[in-house]
Amino acid sequence: MLALSRKKNEALVINNNIEITILEIKGEQVKIGISAPKEVPVYRKEVYVQIKQMNEEAADTEGLDALKELL
Repeated sequence: MLALSRKKNEALVINNNIEITILEIKGEQVKIGISAPKEVPVYRKEVYVQIKQMNEEAADTEGLDALKELL
């Protein structure tokens, strides 16, 4: 993991096409802005984990249904 220090209105660039800017700092909360191409999905981690779990469950269910049909 790369750890960087940034102040309000400072940014960092990832892969030449994603820019992350510090918009506001209030106590322990930091508001960030992300500029990325539309084809690059951006999720909060908790949402990403839920999507991943639902996809894994769906894949497992489809595999079981296919196996039941074979038997």
